[in-house]
Amino acid sequence: MSLLADVRALSHPQRAAIWASYLGWTLDAFDFFLLVFLKPAIGRAFGVDDAAVSELLFATLAARPFGAFAFGWAAERFGRRPVLMIVILLFSGFSVLSGFAWSFASLLVIRALFGFAMGGEWGVGASLAMETIPPRLRGLVSGILQSGYPSGYFLASIAFALFFDRAGWRGMFFIGVAPALLVFLIRTRVEESPIRAALADAPRIRPLREIAANWRIALYLVAMMTAFNFLSHGTQDQYPTFLQHQHGFDAHLTGLLTGVMNAGAIVGGLSFGIWSERIGRRRAIVLASLMVLPVIPLWAFGAGPVALAAGAFLIQVAVQGAWGVVPVHLNELSPPRLRGLFPGVAYQLGNLLASRNGPFQAGFAQAHGGDYGLALALVAGVTALALAGWTWFGPERRDVDFAAEATLAAAPPPR
Repeated sequence: MSLLADVRALSHPQRAAIWASYLGWTLDAFDFFLLVFLKPAIGRAFGVDDAAVSELLFATLAARPFGAFAFGWAAERFGRRPVLMIVILLFSGFSVLSGFAWSFASLLVIRALFGFAMGGEWGVGASLAMETIPPRLRGLVSGILQSGYPSGYFLASIAFALFFDRAGWRGMFFIGVAPALLVFLIRTRVEESPIRAALADAPRIRPLREIAANWRIALYLVAMMTAFNFLSHGTQDQYPTFLQHQHGFDAHLTGLLTGVMNAGAIVGGLSFGIWSERIGRRRAIVLASLMVLPVIPLWAFGAGPVALAAGAFLIQVAVQGAWGVVPVHLNELSPPRLRGLFPGVAYQLGNLLASRNGPFQAGFAQAHGGDYGLALALVAGVTALALAGWTWFGPERRDVDFAAEATLAAAPPPR
């Protein structure tokens, strides 16, 4: 069957699971990246510099692994579907609460709570989708799911360009209530993962003991996701600040160029996700990572909006091209009894280890005369090489049979 025929053959519950996971990650990223655009305004409102405001990004990222573990454990115990609804309601609520922050310290706490809720979305949503679809569509759906991240960034850039001048930074956070509406779709259209259903009567596991039993693959994935997160956040989080501080662009032009960047990210995620079904997960990640290197001069040091737009588009084709393989690669490498928890925890622990990227880039730029382009280029180049090398020598389990693994895991132990 062709790829198009495979997609047409999907059932309504399978389509709903894909949409729910994609939209959950899209709206999660939308709420996260609102902060990226609002950093200068928040700094002015509370009288702190950009390095201090970047601590808000650190607080959000650092809290995510704790949420990944808590909600991942809940997803193994109670199912992917109900936990996904709870996570979406929580991060929507904390986004709105950010608009009511009465001090910089209170905003720091609220963004950490937002990060805790955000940490649960990706792993639970990805496992729900990957366990629901046919194996031959995993690469495509992986690209779709990960494209939710730049889709959310794109929506945030459009919202910033259209509404910031009228709504102010507090009003922008109030838009974060919108993701809560997704809960109605999940409640009425999405079914529980069939793999999770097959494991419902299996003996309960102790997550920490299970992770310890799989410590080698756990350490490998955390290291890989650390490089991935340095590459992603190192090319995205400080980009609007780079445009505003170093180039003096206004909100409209900043939003437009960031939108172009995320259009490239969507193209890259979908393309390399699909391509990974042909060339393998590792080769797709390595190729996309190495494509970052020749684009860095245009992206970080281009002169004028047109050159910067071209560089932004191409850099994210490469960066999110590599990321487009992540949902399927992590789920395939995860232990079958921990697929709701393991990918999310590995991802978010990598986020934790990379969470100082924002303050590092801001401090580095300030120490070098406000040269954000140099800070962006340094992180992108180093981490692209590190990710390509680490992934090339790592494992791969393309097309592993989730259903067969679940049947084996659910079988009673031999006597």
